Amino acid sequence: MKVMIVGGGGREHAIAVSVKKSAGADKIYCAPGNAGIGQIAECVPIGAMEFDKLVAFAEENEIDLVIVGMDDPLVGGLVDEMEAAGIRTFGPRKNAAILEGSKAFSKDLMKKYGIPTAAYENFDSAKEALAYLDTVKFPIVLKADGLALGKGVLICNTLEEARAGVKSIMLDKQFGAAGTRMVIEEFMQGREVSVLSFVDGKTIKTMTSAQDHKRAKDGDQGLNTGGMGTFSPSPFYTPEVDAFCKEHIYQKTVDAMAAEGRPFKGIIFFGLMLTEEGPKVLEYNARFGDPEAQVVLPRMKNDILEVMEACIDGTLDQIDLQFEDNAAVCVVLASEGYPVSYEKGCLIRGLEQFEGKEGYYCFHAGTKRTEEGIVTNGGRVLGVTALGADLRQARKNAYTATEWIQFNNKYMRSDIGKAIDDAQ
Repeated sequence: MKVMIVGGGGREHAIAVSVKKSAGADKIYCAPGNAGIGQIAECVPIGAMEFDKLVAFAEENEIDLVIVGMDDPLVGGLVDEMEAAGIRTFGPRKNAAILEGSKAFSKDLMKKYGIPTAAYENFDSAKEALAYLDTVKFPIVLKADGLALGKGVLICNTLEEARAGVKSIMLDKQFGAAGTRMVIEEFMQGREVSVLSFVDGKTIKTMTSAQDHKRAKDGDQGLNTGGMGTFSPSPFYTPEVDAFCKEHIYQKTVDAMAAEGRPFKGIIFFGLMLTEEGPKVLEYNARFGDPEAQVVLPRMKNDILEVMEACIDGTLDQIDLQFEDNAAVCVVLASEGYPVSYEKGCLIRGLEQFEGKEGYYCFHAGTKRTEEGIVTNGGRVLGVTALGADLRQARKNAYTATEWIQFNNKYMRSDIGKAIDDAQ
């Protein structure tokens, strides 16, 4: 089978590693890919939003399966374009990817179908949003409606901060067109947990839990990022929480999308907040999380292509989804200054240390191959992931492995997975 993965980050590298393990994968392409992906797949210089070129490449090279890893092409309708050309594609169609593409849509969906989430209001007008702020309790959360690289969320502790936030999102367009509409919702307190799932339009199979660290600095300080590290499983995702979510959140979301005429096939990422009142949905994503994929996929026992094909064919109910009884921790190595400004082109040393070491992975996020070697090419550079018998062991292994890598302006959080100790 010829497989093409669309994307070029750490998530796509993790997907490529899993596809490489599959008995069904004869040839792997990735568009555009990165230096790490290029070691196990053929990278194609086509951008993720160049739909015509992607479809033409898939046709010319007789691709059997396209896997769309990124949010932008999913929300933009790449799956629809591929399917129109007769190419099997894993991921939701455009009318289903709106689950992530519009926060206002997803909030309205949850309200309509009784799926627990934070109280909220949607706004198309900055003037109305500012007036509404005079009626709320603080802290409050402001969310740009559209895609904003995981950064379109502001937590405001005061009225002044909130007013500045509305101006930033809706008037100054800090997040571009994503801020044309805005959601203002109550601030929920509790532990965050991420649960990814495979969906075939009617059946949902959840994966093992994970927990991301979004803030740039230790102690959850600093700006929001695309993710500075993650661990799996979450000790806070108990059997009781799982049972509640299966009854009130997971299947209800799949059924709601089907009832709306938007059957969802692909990955639904559930961002959950474990509040005192019970689990509530913080956000939906329509694809693997990044860096959640980097800790969840290495623990999956199943052949990923078999599961993905079952999602496309509507036969997911026949899949027994299983994960190893172990743990994984991913620590993101970033460029100092991320997510604002940072240097690129720094030579990365030590990548060879991962070769042949079972249970250790170095997923490339922002890298590029040059004549001098592999260099940094983004804010998040590498995701160093390690397995362990339990979370403490995995965390120790991951931080040991971060020492193998060196590049100028290397930066990482030192407390990824520290919450593990709080739970035990």
